Amino acid sequence: MKALIQRVKKASVTIDNELYSEIEKGILVFLGVTKDDTIENSQKLVQKVLALRIFEDENEKMNFSISDIKGQILVVSQFTLCADCKKGTRPSFDTAAAPDIAAKLYENFVEQLKQSGLVVKTGKFRTMMDVSLINDGPVTIMVEK
Repeated sequence: MKALIQRVKKASVTIDNELYSEIEKGILVFLGVTKDDTIENSQKLVQKVLALRIFEDENEKMNFSISDIKGQILVVSQFTLCADCKKGTRPSFDTAAAPDIAAKLYENFVEQLKQSGLVVKTGKFRTMMDVSLINDGPVTIMVEK
């Protein structure tokens, strides 16, 4: 699993010109699921996301996690994170999980995040979405499990 995490002031997903979901201060997580991923990978990634210290303390040091600040989380499926661009100029998505498997792991990831008690919202799996965000910092981190 690959998670591109962005610290945001706010973020939203629009589908067919209608607002689908939005969050205020927190993180936007783009989630890519590979063929080799398992529920265990999902669990480990959830723990990492919840504990990752990317929010500033009173001394402007990144010492607080999303859990510490009780921020909001928006999770958007993003199979293109699994792209392999080593050969040629057209990305290969051979490492991406099949949609049925990816959907189950994506849903598991979201459900585990919700168990934290934080506000967790999502995009819509296998749907064209417009994602808007105000990146705070900017802070953008790639995490793989």
